[in-house]
Amino acid sequence: MEYLPSLQQEFDELKPSLFELLAEQQLSDLLPPSIRYILAVATHRHPRYLLRVLNSYDEIYALLSLIVERYYLRTFGGSFTENFYSLKRERVLLTKNGEIPRAQLGAPGPVRETLKLRSVDVWKNLLVMVGIPYLKRKLDEGYDIHAAPQASLIASGGPRYTHDDLPHNPTLRQRLFHYYKWFLRNVYPSANAAYYFSIIAFNLAYLFDNTKYSSPFLWLIGTRIRRLGSADHRAIAAIIDAKPPPGPTGRARPGSNLLGLLSPQNLYPQLLTSLRYFLPASIFALKFLEWWHASDFSRQLARKATEVLDLPAPITKGMVSPAERKRQTEEKKKQDAEKQKQGHAEPKSALKSIRKRIQPPISATSYLPIFTVPLPPADSDAASTCPVCLNQLTNPTACQTGYVFCYVCIFHWLNGEHQRQTDFMSGEGAGAAWEEDGDDDKSEEGEEAKGQSREGKWESGKGRCPVTGRRVLGGTDGLRRVLI
Repeated sequence: MEYLPSLQQEFDELKPSLFELLAEQQLSDLLPPSIRYILAVATHRHPRYLLRVLNSYDEIYALLSLIVERYYLRTFGGSFTENFYSLKRERVLLTKNGEIPRAQLGAPGPVRETLKLRSVDVWKNLLVMVGIPYLKRKLDEGYDIHAAPQASLIASGGPRYTHDDLPHNPTLRQRLFHYYKWFLRNVYPSANAAYYFSIIAFNLAYLFDNTKYSSPFLWLIGTRIRRLGSADHRAIAAIIDAKPPPGPTGRARPGSNLLGLLSPQNLYPQLLTSLRYFLPASIFALKFLEWWHASDFSRQLARKATEVLDLPAPITKGMVSPAERKRQTEEKKKQDAEKQKQGHAEPKSALKSIRKRIQPPISATSYLPIFTVPLPPADSDAASTCPVCLNQLTNPTACQTGYVFCYVCIFHWLNGEHQRQTDFMSGEGAGAAWEEDGDDDKSEEGEEAKGQSREGKWESGKGRCPVTGRRVLGGTDGLRRVLI
């Protein structure tokens, strides 16, 4: 398949195959989530310093990517990952078919300088390489937050979300945000499909040599991707091996080379150039760690290392002999018997008063207790259980308090329409978080309340978190979908 274009016309050795371009694109797409994962793991250890960086990851990554890609485009003629695959970007001439094969063979150096990206072309390629992927990530994130939960709710038989009307006399920000959500729910799915279909169409056309562009965005900016030629390798080697010029006298003073390397004008390009070696080294380290943890070699090595160690017998401290333990038990029984004879035993009512009870949260405005639900029991399936319906999580959605519920459950709960809320307020159901399971000493007041309406005596939890009872700012707009 790599040599399929040779069936239609004369073989072009500088034209990369579609599979090379797809491999480069996959590597480029894997860098942002990989760096985000490493940053998330580091944030768990140092949240004070890295939490703000993680929250603004897309913007910081786009800025760093702009700096790195601009340097590689101006120096090596291609992006960071394209240079790893020995690819470059060049302008397309406005000649017939855009090809000059004789000049390419006879004078590769001048042709390279002629087709080299200019400053305007560099910024156009940066827009395609950095700007469009950043915009795509933000739109996908916005769609997952504002549009995907509504589609899931409608698909599960729930009501259509209708609480998105503009308020009376809206501000400019509210109006723009309303149009933004309307675009995500009505236009963006079709635009996203057209985006991927156009890429597939250009890939197929490039595979059968019907176009020079592997992407519609490269066609718009008039740039194509080529393999590095002999002239390109010589120019890159000259850039890498370039040495700083000597002093005015032609001789360098002792230590001046080290100071020159650490100067800002030399440190910046050297740091960015070293990324060419960091990428393959990191891939090798990743594959080595994957093999180390998957193979049995590490376990055998650890077993052999422990076999040669002569460990001493363990020393225990604080152990009580059986005779001493028996004597202490008898003394404790005698003391309990003496207390019972002297009448120091506490009555059952006192034990009940000492027992710690969990009180329901109280509203700061109405001073009424708030109806909440308990967390599922702490077992292996607790993390995947909804605290409201006690079933497996469906379309997990996080509240502002950090607890995760089914989207349908938390949506109805914040609107005060959940069946568990209506049953409790009508007196038909209980199961609040402040009630302890298996507690036999319930108050008489609670027993009399069963079967009676709790309207005016309790708050149903409308607009509040079902577990903590805290108010959720923004209502259902404050919910965030959890991607698992």
